[in-house]
Amino acid sequence: MALTTQRKSIYPETGDNWKTIGARELPEMASDDAIAVLQSWNLHVFMRASVGGRPEAEQHPVLPSDIIFTEAPR
Repeated sequence: MALTTQRKSIYPETGDNWKTIGARELPEMASDDAIAVLQSWNLHVFMRASVGGRPEAEQHPVLPSDIIFTEAPR
């Protein structure tokens, strides 16, 4: 059986958040657009229970063990 093409993905670097990943992986997009696109491609991370009492950008943290898809589903 032949392997299929897989979506591009990364493991976050130390200190990464949605904004830093967006800037690095989708530099051609505006920051807010890149964040929205990444979050829509990574609902398994974004929909995790939020951390209340933090600024909105930090309420859905990215963990170093998360797999972050950097391209749309095929």
